[in-house]
Amino acid sequence: MFKNIYQGRNVLVTGHTGFKGSWLCSWLLDLGAIVAGFSVNVPTEPSLFGALSLVDRVQHFEGDVRDKNLLRQTMEKVCPEIVFHLAAQPLVRESYEDPILTFETNSMGTLNLLDCLRGQSSVEAAVLVTSDKCYENVEWLWGYRENDCLGGKDPYSASKACAEIISSAYMQSFFKDGGPNIATARAGNVIGGGDWAADRIVPDCVRAWSEEKPVVIRNPNATRPWQHVLEPLSGYLTLGQKLFSENSVCKNQSFNFGPQAKINQSVGDLITEMIQYWPEAEWETQQGGDSNKSESNLLKLSCDKALQILQWNAILDFPETVRMTGKWYQTFYGKESVSISETTSSQIKEYAEIAIRSNLAWVQ
Repeated sequence: MFKNIYQGRNVLVTGHTGFKGSWLCSWLLDLGAIVAGFSVNVPTEPSLFGALSLVDRVQHFEGDVRDKNLLRQTMEKVCPEIVFHLAAQPLVRESYEDPILTFETNSMGTLNLLDCLRGQSSVEAAVLVTSDKCYENVEWLWGYRENDCLGGKDPYSASKACAEIISSAYMQSFFKDGGPNIATARAGNVIGGGDWAADRIVPDCVRAWSEEKPVVIRNPNATRPWQHVLEPLSGYLTLGQKLFSENSVCKNQSFNFGPQAKINQSVGDLITEMIQYWPEAEWETQQGGDSNKSESNLLKLSCDKALQILQWNAILDFPETVRMTGKWYQTFYGKESVSISETTSSQIKEYAEIAIRSNLAWVQ
């Protein structure tokens, strides 16, 4: 896969203790990479990081991306060849509670990483992950393209738009004719096994249902471009491969990594599909709520650029996405003898097999 670019490479993942970061580390390890991670903490209990015993499988560095000196020292120790920047304050509603932390982490943290890259000669490629929420969302019916207006009505979305603007400025100012090959990646609304973050639909469901309680849903009619976590990760890894080996193709650009265009189901649809794996589960709609904390009802991405330049596209339909998610949690909360590490690796292999049948370039 990925033309064996990651075999034996030193790879640094910021935010490696998070949901998406832990899946990425697991995949990189399966690809033969030498993985180091930099993260401020393990954000939840339980966590995918803990379930996969990643602290014993990667070089684990504790640190805050707001601390540029510590980040630089870590990079000097690791001497990474490829960097994936995922460290973030990832929650919209949390951004209302602590907007300063959100901007410092998501915007200034990205700035710190970019400034460290200026002096790190070992780095050949860097993928900076932002969010689909970086766009000025007017809730139109078609997908946002990479050249559409950036913005954000809430602190989280605005902080990710700022990260994109900062990245673009650094690319044009310092990395246009030299230095590592850098690009940004925009995705969001990922689901999959191992997520226990607050204020996310699937984690809210499994927490409540594992305790035989109904889950309370704020907005069942809100639609989202749901995608399994392996979909954008395959895009990030493809982008990293291209930046490392074919730098002129995608250097200093941004790419959307969203699900199949037909996937834009409501929160209610997602819960109805998830209940297949929790037969006695129940849900109810929250009455009232905080009207000052805005949440979008509609957001879609156009991924034509990723298809044309990277030969990447999403391959899972909505039932497959929910099936893989539900099966993972069934294993975690069930009494099967299969380990969660085996389940995680087997889902990565299953996803790669689907990619082979879909004739995707990255799986070659």
